[in-house]
Amino acid sequence: MIKPVIAILANGDFPTHPTSLEILRSADMIVCCDGAAERLLLANMEPYAIVGDLDSLSREIRERYSARVIHIPEQETNDLTKAFEYSLKLNPSKIEILGATGKREDHTLGNISLLSLFGEISQVPLRMVTDFGTLYPIFSTSMFKSRAGAKVSVFSLDCNIEMESEGLQYPLKGVKFDSWWRATLNIATGENFLVKFNSGRVIVFIAHQ
Repeated sequence: MIKPVIAILANGDFPTHPTSLEILRSADMIVCCDGAAERLLLANMEPYAIVGDLDSLSREIRERYSARVIHIPEQETNDLTKAFEYSLKLNPSKIEILGATGKREDHTLGNISLLSLFGEISQVPLRMVTDFGTLYPIFSTSMFKSRAGAKVSVFSLDCNIEMESEGLQYPLKGVKFDSWWRATLNIATGENFLVKFNSGRVIVFIAHQ
């Protein structure tokens, strides 16, 4: 059985960049956080499932897609987490998260930080794609394909990480990760770059061309 590529659509800014739209359109399944379903339908795409506490889903859509609605009323997790946990049960080959940024900044920061949690509990490739770039959760030394001049930022959720790099204009060796801005606004110098560390929670952002 072929494992599906799943796109999770959160209820932030709806994708408009060609890269993120193509990911959404080419996914085998689209799992919507409840409030994102209406925007997806307006874009002439259909949800495989609509997941969440349903506080942002209209009655019309709830009734129209009742067979695809997964109601999870508990409030200990947000709708993105609910959609992610549901998606894992579908045995995916890859999970792409879209629409997770924009609108409220607290939602944006919370959703980006969830990437590390999702990466820890998932054994499948995972990334978050926005209209400006792609965010990857990593937990040890990782190589990234890139291009010379690509804008790169590295965020550590753990302040005691010792990190080095290859292929970045501003080396990461010696950076003290006591604030999220410390390794931002870097530049790739070639077709790939390496982020080197033993263990920890790190998120790498690569801007779209």
